[in-house]
Amino acid sequence: MVPGLPSHYAVRMDDIVTGNALKDTLDDPLAWRPLKAPSLAEFEEIAAEAYRRLPEHFRSKCADVVIRVEDFPTDEVLDAMGLPSELDLLGLFQGVGLPFQSESAPQQMPNMVWLYRVPILLYWAEHDETLTSIVTHVLVHEIGHHFGLSDEDMAALEAMVE
Repeated sequence: MVPGLPSHYAVRMDDIVTGNALKDTLDDPLAWRPLKAPSLAEFEEIAAEAYRRLPEHFRSKCADVVIRVEDFPTDEVLDAMGLPSELDLLGLFQGVGLPFQSESAPQQMPNMVWLYRVPILLYWAEHDETLTSIVTHVLVHEIGHHFGLSDEDMAALEAMVE
């Protein structure tokens, strides 16, 4: 509950993430006042929960993947990708995909998946999807690169499922 507001204004993070807060906000426009975007720590928990919900056979092949949440991609990432805005990238895979790894290759940094909180929140604000579904989608997409799939491969797979 938010001090100074009636109890019907109290909104739990679970409600925000699952979209259950939407009904209250439609019934009472002032219900938006106490809402805040998830912090980095809260966003990390959303990502961790999304990862925990992935099938075990999928997670078992990702044991060495490090998942990080940052507010924005670095300037170096934006420059390397030729992106004009820090809002243009929701997530990133950095590393060598499983099919391309070699035992004879020199020791490398662990594969990493980056989720960018602010661009994801902006996307969420502009689309009719729950935050959890967006985070899960971006996470699965970036992990797909760990499995050696290209953006085109994943788009084709998603088209087959839709």
